[in-house]
Amino acid sequence: HSKVIEHICALSGGPCTYTGDTMIDTHRGMAINNAQFNAVVEDLIKAMEDANTPVRAQNELLKVLAKLHGEIVEH
Repeated sequence: HSKVIEHICALSGGPCTYTGDTMIDTHRGMAINNAQFNAVVEDLIKAMEDANTPVRAQNELLKVLAKLHGEIVEH
């Protein structure tokens, strides 16, 4: 989980540097589908709501993460 936090921190412009593998390498062979991807997004939204993250900040992060869809979901 620490790499996920590190990655989100780096993607959101935080002070972190992501040191993990690429999203393609990390998810290769996992056969992740749209429903699974969406479930993670829903969990992330719930966590941000629980942390009282402003909706605008949530949307900005989700916009950045949406760009990774093609690197994570196998078609």
